[in-house]
Parts: sequence; structure tokens; C-alpha cells
Amino acid sequence: MKKLSILIALLMALPVILSFGIMKGLEKKIDREIKDEFEVSHYTHEGVEVSKELQQQMPSRVSNDNFFRLKSEGELLGYVYLNQAPSKTAEFDYLVIFDKDLAIARTKVLVYREEYGGEIGSRRWLRQFTGKSKAGELDNIAAISGATISVRSMKKAVKNILSSIEIMEQNSVL
Repeated sequence: MKKLSILIALLMALPVILSFGIMKGLEKKIDREIKDEFEVSHYTHEGVEVSKELQQQMPSRVSNDNFFRLKSEGELLGYVYLNQAPSKTAEFDYLVIFDKDLAIARTKVLVYREEYGGEIGSRRWLRQFTGKSKAGELDNIAAISGATISVRSMKKAVKNILSSIEIMEQNSVL
């Protein structure tokens, strides 16, 4: 009987545990960023389905476990993209929140795993991405001394997702 109770409890918790696929353990941070950005207390998310053929055309890995449509009370709020990018010897986890018009509303470095370069996680530096909706708009992102690799990596990652979004829009996925 005790084993059955534990199994039932685990099955009930499974949707929460798997709610944001690739970023296990970061759900609270992601949830807080989304609620803060859209000023809502409740929202739902659904993965955006992208065909394998279309995925092969996109520079970013986009699937229903890392690109989500966000809604509150049936109304579209925007989208969120979760992924990892390389730093000098490791990877960092980041998210990009888009408004309903697919312009960047917020970027956030969720976990940075290096001793140097963590400055890319500063709100001040990340604000440079806000409002951008095309990959070509990222040419004037400022450098950070001591974080060259991470700056380039974040800039490339954001350019790639913006290019991927353009492809999804052209193919009526969004």
C-alpha cells in the first residue's frame, strides 16, 4: 500500500517536473521571469510543433520541448525559448522571452558555469537585446572585457533563434 501511495504521488508530480523539458531544476526561475515580464500570476504554455524538415532549415534547435507559446486566460502573451550556449569550457543555460509580435521582451542567463565571463548575465548588458526582432539588428551589441567568448556565444544564439523565428513565420508555424 505504501509503494502504491508513493507511485501515485510521483505520477501526480510528473507534469510539474516535466513542465519545461530541457531546463529541469530551473522551472522556478523561468516561471518567475515569465510572470514578471507579462505581469500575470497564472499562464499556460504549450510546445510549438516544428516538422523535422523545417528544423533542418533553422540554425537553432527548436522543438516543442524548448520553444513554447504562452497564454493567459486564453489570450496569447508571447513565446519563450530555452536553450544552452557554449562558454569557454562549459555551457550556460539561457532563455529568451518574446512578446506576441515576436520581438524580444527579455533575455536571461539562467545558469553560468564558468569563473570568468559571468558578466553576460547582467540585466544591463542583456537589455541590449530587448525590442530586437530580426537577426540583423544585433550588430551593435557591446563587448565585455574578459567575456569575449560568452558574449559572442550569446549574440550568436540570439541571432540564430531570431533567424529561426523568421523561418517559422515564413512557413506559417507561428
